[in-house]
Amino acid sequence: MTTIQRAPLPQGHSNGAEPHPWWANAVVYQVYPRSFQDSNGDGYGDLPGLISRLDYLAELGVDVIWLSPVYRSPQEDNGYDIADYQDIDPMFGTLADMDALIAAAHARGIKIVMDLVANHTSDEHAWFQASRAGDADYADFYWWQPAREGKVPGTPGAEPNDWGSLFGGPAWTWDPQRQAYYLHLFSPEQPDLNWENPRVREAIYQMMNWWMDRGVDGFRMDVITLISKRLDDAGRLPGTPGSTIEALPAGADGYSSAIPFSADGPRLEEFLAQMRREVFAGRDGFLTIGEAIGVDSARAGQITDPARGELDMLFLFDHTGIDQGGPAGKFSLAPWKVSDLRGVFERYERDTAERGWPSLYFCNHDQPRVVSRWGDDSTPQLRSRSAKALALLLHLHRGTPFIYQGEELGMTNAGYTSLVQYRDVESVNLYGQLVRDAGVVGHEEMMRGLAAMSRDNARTPMQWDDSPFAGFTSPGGVAPWIDVNDNHAELNARAQVGDPDSVFSFYRRLIELRHTEPVVALGDWQVVDPDTEVYAFTRRLGQAGLLVVVNLSGRRVQLPAAGAALIGQPDPERVLIANDAPDDVVAALRAGRLEPWSALAYWI
Repeated sequence: MTTIQRAPLPQGHSNGAEPHPWWANAVVYQVYPRSFQDSNGDGYGDLPGLISRLDYLAELGVDVIWLSPVYRSPQEDNGYDIADYQDIDPMFGTLADMDALIAAAHARGIKIVMDLVANHTSDEHAWFQASRAGDADYADFYWWQPAREGKVPGTPGAEPNDWGSLFGGPAWTWDPQRQAYYLHLFSPEQPDLNWENPRVREAIYQMMNWWMDRGVDGFRMDVITLISKRLDDAGRLPGTPGSTIEALPAGADGYSSAIPFSADGPRLEEFLAQMRREVFAGRDGFLTIGEAIGVDSARAGQITDPARGELDMLFLFDHTGIDQGGPAGKFSLAPWKVSDLRGVFERYERDTAERGWPSLYFCNHDQPRVVSRWGDDSTPQLRSRSAKALALLLHLHRGTPFIYQGEELGMTNAGYTSLVQYRDVESVNLYGQLVRDAGVVGHEEMMRGLAAMSRDNARTPMQWDDSPFAGFTSPGGVAPWIDVNDNHAELNARAQVGDPDSVFSFYRRLIELRHTEPVVALGDWQVVDPDTEVYAFTRRLGQAGLLVVVNLSGRRVQLPAAGAALIGQPDPERVLIANDAPDDVVAALRAGRLEPWSALAYWI
């Protein structure tokens, strides 16, 4: 494992761990490899391509690469359907390429955290193939149930219960070979593993140890909070024949939610603590991050409490839902206020203040681009300004920031206008279910929802330069697997690296501050003026204090009174970082105002 060289942190509160964990002042960068850099002209990004761009990430200053799945996979869900945990998909390269990536990253002081899907596998995984064949050793590796009595297997209504898949349709698929239904909370090609079976857990831990021994520095665990399902005393899932636990009523689409019975289940803590013992005990320098469907910030504080030995951080979802609500779920757009966002982060910070540790993110492979979502991408100037405002807001919170590839450039949503442009299984399947099948929403409304919220917004190729394929692949190669964003001619890394006024340079400075200013990494967090639409908070550690003030709007607003009192007589020397020149910041503060999309951190 690599050692990160940064200024040591002083003693002080930091998630209950002393001395401070190395990731207390680290920044993580997520790479979605199929869209990052294509080295061989086949239209798909790969590991050699990522290796060729490591110097870019080193210049940015990040400490950790979170690598989305590169395991062997049929790619039904872009690699989140794993067919072999201990091999690399030929799309991305070889195990030798993976070893080379680990070595090259470590040589630059960058750690590698692999994305791991342990709630489910691909239906092409050898475990599932053996399970469907009735192999005694693997028969109970997955959740199998007979058809409902009196129903024809494989026909609507014969499923063991009414649970719906998160990707649309029923959560059960009939398997003619096994003559039974299997559970899949996601696509039919992603059957859920049965973590109640100790042999499943043993196999997962063995595989994780294999990767740790190979040199990776930890795991980001996809939907890990779904591994423990709620069962009745006889071990039956809710709503299945004979179960004493009823499922929820079906909704307008004909399905009920499995999440209340699958998220944060009764044995989750037991499983995570066992994983910690079996995989990470005796190791140093690792990081574990869990994607936490169905978990709130209060539970996050418990699960990430170092005294409990479960996970280091969790990705929570409350803030990603503030602009959603309606019959199409996340594709039904809803108005939101700055107070909504601030309120969620206030809970995150409060519930991890004494124990646990927050992860900070706006973007990832499942979320749209934040500058299009909560910023203003209508002009290059507003795009840059709002991207910097959102970045400063996130990175000056207490916790570990996560940057998604291209976020450091202010990359925007894809701008797709036709369903045929989308590749994401969730987007395509839910369009069919909600528009064509159930008629819950109309075509135009759903297309607006996809344009705003589809996961494909984050998956367009990384914009390296202004060439026809944005430098992602050679101009003479195969067209990328998904369309390049049209704005790559003006919005690209080549235009920003070296430009001191660019979004890239602004992110570079934010990362540097987290490495060098202990108050940014460890300081207590407290909201300022909670009744205003200006997002303001303080960070304090010992004698050091910062006021962070962000105007998340395109209009001039008044500086909150409590913030003005903390600032006193404005002084440009006390501006730590801002998306305006210090003299301009001070002029505005003296006038008691904040310019549109103004963002600053000020010593108090």
